Amino acid sequence: MTTEESIEKVKIAVNALKQGELIILTDDQDREHEGDLVGLASFVTPEAINRALSIARGVLAVPMTRARAEQLALAQMTSHNSEKFGTKFTVSVDHMSSTTGVSAYERAHTIKQLANLSTTAADFETPGHIFPLVAEDGGVLKRQGHTEGAVELAKIAGVPPIAYIIEILAQDGTMAREQALSDLAQTQHLTQLSIQDLIIYRQVASQYTVKQETTVHLPSTYGDFNLTEYRGKDGKPHLLMQSRQLSTGIPLVRVHSECLTGEIFGSLRCECGPQLHKALEIINQEGGAVVYLRQEGRGIGLHEKLKAYVLQENQYDTYDANVALGHQPDARDYRQAAEILKAAGMSKIRLLTNNPQKMKALIAYGIEVVECVPLITGINDTNQQYMATKKNKFKHML
Repeated sequence: MTTEESIEKVKIAVNALKQGELIILTDDQDREHEGDLVGLASFVTPEAINRALSIARGVLAVPMTRARAEQLALAQMTSHNSEKFGTKFTVSVDHMSSTTGVSAYERAHTIKQLANLSTTAADFETPGHIFPLVAEDGGVLKRQGHTEGAVELAKIAGVPPIAYIIEILAQDGTMAREQALSDLAQTQHLTQLSIQDLIIYRQVASQYTVKQETTVHLPSTYGDFNLTEYRGKDGKPHLLMQSRQLSTGIPLVRVHSECLTGEIFGSLRCECGPQLHKALEIINQEGGAVVYLRQEGRGIGLHEKLKAYVLQENQYDTYDANVALGHQPDARDYRQAAEILKAAGMSKIRLLTNNPQKMKALIAYGIEVVECVPLITGINDTNQQYMATKKNKFKHML
């Protein structure tokens, strides 16, 4: 299986989990060699718990980060852990509102409250019927267990890093292995994922300067999108607007740099606002994504951009104004855009742009650009000189 296939499998699994579904997570043959049902604690329901107990029949446990376990004052079940894989069970718990604590309804409530970050140790009683597990801080790159895998999936989904898992038994009471797990996935319509897929996903992500954060559904005036935040090392949140309409071929991508004056205030000095809005409309129809980079004013920032505007009011063009202020004519960098596209599984794209330098930069960072699709819009009487400078000095294809 290729790296791209593993990344895609993780994304499919996370999408299923965010819908409240269960998935099957398997570990290595040289380890426990088992499959667990996994769900996200934030989206747990009594129905999901009842189904998990009926299908899997193992021990229902709740993996969480060390930090969350410490917040809830969950001590380890034993001071001397002799379990061969070092599984870190804490004392068992029930939510204080529980009666017996064992019904699917009360177990689901306890699990959801463990994922409610406003709850404290005082909200739970011990012992109980839910078994928290503490994940290693390094995740699957440090320990290749279902505990770490489940917590990783919650983190990727952008919810509190708490999940619930239960081992899957075969019909004869033995542990379900490869064929039995595959058959179960097919008959129960469950996504199947391996710890190795998660390791590959994490290894690839660790090479990037951007970190994937939360993904949300964002219906908008311009179409129906999934919006994902990617946090750069500079602390800025770069965004991926990915169409929910899947592309039937090579995805169409617009890499767009922030322009507050054009996009929010409707400035006629540039065509940035109309370009962004038109790009979203086209990509919503054809399938693809808009990468939105927080690099205002060709990378010099809003403060310097406004100073450049002053020079432009005194016969400087946009190229010369940036240079006069001590900047590069175009100081934008597209490495983070390339990383975001790779993380989203779009390393081969059609690029919606008039800027050949943008295409060259993405290619240099490992993105295969098979076609440049022009995006001509927003031309008006005010920005004629701006557009001429783009064509003559920045060599845009207008």
